Amino acid sequence: MSDKFKNDTSISNRRTFIKKSGIALVGGSLAYSTGAFGAISATNPSVIKVGLIGCGGRGTGAASQALRADPNVILTAMGDVFEDRLETSYSELVKIVGDKVKVDKKHRFIGFDAYKKVIASDVDVVLLTTPPAFRPDHLQAAVNAGKHIFCEKPMAVDAPGVRKVLAAVKKAKEKELALVAGFCFRYDFPNMAIMDRILKGEIGEIKGISTFRHGGEAWYKERQPDWTQMTYQMHNWYYQNWLSGDFIVEQAVHSLDLMSWAMGDVMPISATGSGGRQVRTDEKYGNIFDHFAVEFEYPNGAKGYHFTRQQAQTSHRNSVDVFGSDGSAKINIGRQYEISGKTNWSYRGEKNDMFQTEHDELFASIRNGTPINDGVRMANSTMLAIWGRMVGYTGQTITWDEAFNSEETLGPKIEAYDWNLNWPMPPVAVPGKTKLI
Repeated sequence: MSDKFKNDTSISNRRTFIKKSGIALVGGSLAYSTGAFGAISATNPSVIKVGLIGCGGRGTGAASQALRADPNVILTAMGDVFEDRLETSYSELVKIVGDKVKVDKKHRFIGFDAYKKVIASDVDVVLLTTPPAFRPDHLQAAVNAGKHIFCEKPMAVDAPGVRKVLAAVKKAKEKELALVAGFCFRYDFPNMAIMDRILKGEIGEIKGISTFRHGGEAWYKERQPDWTQMTYQMHNWYYQNWLSGDFIVEQAVHSLDLMSWAMGDVMPISATGSGGRQVRTDEKYGNIFDHFAVEFEYPNGAKGYHFTRQQAQTSHRNSVDVFGSDGSAKINIGRQYEISGKTNWSYRGEKNDMFQTEHDELFASIRNGTPINDGVRMANSTMLAIWGRMVGYTGQTITWDEAFNSEETLGPKIEAYDWNLNWPMPPVAVPGKTKLI
C-alpha cells in the first residue's frame, strides 16, 4: 500500500472513546482506530480525492460525511443514472461543505456506466450508494481499480451477488484497500458498549435473540407519461425485488446485522418462517412483501427471531433482546441499552453520529496505512437477509448451504443496462408454490 496518506501519530475520537469507556476491541473494524481530525492537516497534508457513485439522499449524506471526516478530503467526481438527481446532490453538497466540492462539469457522469467513469477519474476513495442490485459489480470494479471504498448496505440482492462480493472482499484484503460497510450501528457508541459486554459473556451463554424492525410506509413516485418501464422501475427501485432485494434485505438487514454481531458473527445453520403481502397489495408496490417473520437456528442450539413489517398506521419498533444463561440485554435503538441479571448495567456514556463515525474511521485507517475491512461480515449479514427472504417467499425450511449456494439471480443476466430494457416484473412470490433455485 502506498504511504501517500499515512499518518501514524494521531488518535481518533473513536479510539479516545473506547479507551475512556474501557471497551475492548471486538470487531475487525475496531482494530484500526488511529488518526485525529485535527492532526492530519499539520502532519500529512496529502489530499484524498473522493468519487460519489449514486447521488440520491443516502449518497448525498455519505458524501457530506466523507468530506467532513478529514480536513484534506475533496469531492472530485460524481455519477448517477439521473442527471437531475446528480445536479440536486451537487447543489446540496455545495451548501453543506462548500469548497470541498470540486466537481467540474466534465466529472459529472450520467448513465448506467457512470460508475466506471467515476472510478477511472483518478479518485482515491469511492462511495457506493446506488440501489443494491448494482453493488456487487460496482464493488468489484472499485477493488480491481485499487480504490478505497465506502459500501452502503445491503451489498447484494441474491446469493450469486454475495459470492461476487466475497471474492471482491478477498482481493481488497490482498491489495490492502480500506472497505467500510454502511452497517452504521456497528459504529454507534452505545451499541459498541453493550455488544462488547455481551461478547465478553456478561449475560452468559446466549440462548436466544429477538429483533424487531416494524415501521410504516415508504415513498413512491408516480409514473410519468414519458417513462419507459426501466425508468419507472429505477425511480421506484425499492418495490422491485430485483433492484432492492425486498425490504427485509434493503432495510431490515440492519436488525439482522445486530443479531449477527451479538452472536459473534457466527452464521446460523437453518432458517424457517413466513412472509407475505397483507396491506401493500396495490400494483404500484411492485413485487415485494410487507412482512416477514423468520427463526434462525445456530450451531449451539440458540435461536434468533427476526420480525419485520412495513404497514401504514401500525406501531413502530426497532429493538434487539438478547437472552443468556446469566441474564439478558435489551436494546431499544436510540433510547435504551441495558443488561440485567448477574450483571446490572445501563449505558450512560457519550453519544455519537454513527454515520459520521464510520467515515471518520474509514479515512483515519487510510491515513494510517491500517485499512479497515468490514467485508466478510457485511457479506454475511446481507446473506442473512437474503436467506430470510428465501424462507418467506418459499415457505420452506432452508439450510445455510442451500441458501448460500443458491443460483437464483433476481435481475436480468445482461452485460449492460439501458433505458429500453423491458424487464418484466416477476410475479409476487407465493409461499408453498415459489421454489428455491
